[in-house]
Formats: sequence, C-alpha cells, structure tokens
Amino acid sequence: MTDPLLPVIAAAMMLTPAIATVAALLVERRQRGRRGARGILRDLGMWPLRPLGRTLGMSAVAIVALPLLIAAGLAVVGLLDLARFDLVGFSGFAEQLEAMLPAGTPAPPIMLLVTMQLVMIPIGAIINAPLAFGEEIGWRGWLLPALRPLGVWPALLLSGAFWGFWHSPLILLGYNFGLTDVSGVLLMILACMVLGVLLGWTRLRTGSVWPAVFGHGAFNAAAGLGALVVAADSPVPPAWLAGPAGLITCAVMAAVVAVLVAAGQFRRDRLDARLG
Repeated sequence: MTDPLLPVIAAAMMLTPAIATVAALLVERRQRGRRGARGILRDLGMWPLRPLGRTLGMSAVAIVALPLLIAAGLAVVGLLDLARFDLVGFSGFAEQLEAMLPAGTPAPPIMLLVTMQLVMIPIGAIINAPLAFGEEIGWRGWLLPALRPLGVWPALLLSGAFWGFWHSPLILLGYNFGLTDVSGVLLMILACMVLGVLLGWTRLRTGSVWPAVFGHGAFNAAAGLGALVVAADSPVPPAWLAGPAGLITCAVMAAVVAVLVAAGQFRRDRLDARLG
C-alpha cells in the first residue's frame, strides 16, 4: 500500500527546484556584482510578459490541451479493450461515491458531480500553479535555456530527463506507478522527456515560463480523469501502462510532438522568442 504521506512529500518536493534555482542565481549575480531581482525574473522567463497575447494565448491552450492528452490516452486504452468506460451513467464513479457516503445517505445527481469535476480541471490548473511553478522554474525556467546552446532537441530531451530522474525518490517509494525499482524510474524519465518536449516548446515559443506552469498544473489536475469515467465492472490496467504518465499516454504525447514537428513548429525561426 502506498504511504499516505507520499502526496504531502511530493507537494513539498515540487518547490525544491525553484528554491535551488533562485538561490543559485542570487549567489551567481552577487559574485558578478549584479543587483536587483528584475534580472532573475527575466532569466527565468517570469517577466516581462511580452508579447502578452502570445503568452496568455499559449497558457490558455496549455490548460485545455494537456487534459485532452490524458483523455486521448484513455480513448486509446478503451480502443485496446484494456478498460471499459461508462460515459452515460459513470457507474464506476458512482460506485466509489456510494462507498464513501454513510449508509442511507442519498448521493447527489451523478451527472451534476461529473460536470463539476470536469469544470474543476481548468480551475485546478490555476490552483495547482504555485506547486507547478516550483518545478517549472527549475526545469523550463532555468535549465532548458541553459542547455539551449547544445541545440533545441538536446536541450528539450536532457532537461526532461533530468526532470524525470529528479522524481526517483518518489518513484522508488511507489508513487505514480507502484513500481519500486529501476523500471519505474526509467518510465518516469521517459514520461518527463515526452511531456517535457511539449512544455519546453511553449517556453521556447513564447520566451515565458508561464504556459509551462499552467500546462503542468492542468496535467496534474486531469490525472484522475480515468477514475471519473471508468465503468464499475471494468478491469483495471496497471498505471505503468494506462495511467496519466503511462506508456499509452506517452505514445499519445509523442504523436502530438510528431505532428508539431511536421507542422514546422520546432523550426529555428518559430522558436524566436528571446530567452533570458
């Protein structure tokens, strides 16, 4: 059984990249005799928000698109007959709700609850933003631009790999996949590399870290989407295969990356936003 303290530990860990990055930049700037916080904000893609329309638009797209990737992964799970989904009665969710309520307590209308849960996903993206910010400042705010001299793809893939490896303590404790060995770590590195390409693309495209922050928050907010739509009598595929960071969703995200590449979105002239 997963330790109930793991989500608390995970939330605290999400702040550590930001703390380490800001501390390192403060020391570096002091050694060089540079003062003021404005330079740090610019280096990390936090400010200025120019062009504002592109930054806001990409943030809105990220809030919508990242949950849709999880939904697309679930659709593939259903097509492969690995699980069955009930999009009418939401029987699995209703069964979970009934088990949580005291005996004899009437449940609210299931459709109302499902609608509220879906509406909460974009709201959750904003609520999750402070913790997502803690990670994104380190990985997309600082590390990705720092690796950019290596080339776009090495920078994207390496920053994602570091991001995935950073999760190792949690993965080895059973978080995300329930795999407490190197296979879980490798799977997390893969998932973070693929997702990191998408989040990193928003950073390079806009010059701002905020679309990645809200996209990350939206992805986390939609992680429980499968529990909302699964049928009561459905088999439960393993998280490493069908979870939000599992192999199937990784394949969906890789397909989206391929479409963006084919559309020329990774051309140097498209990634022209000023970094730092």
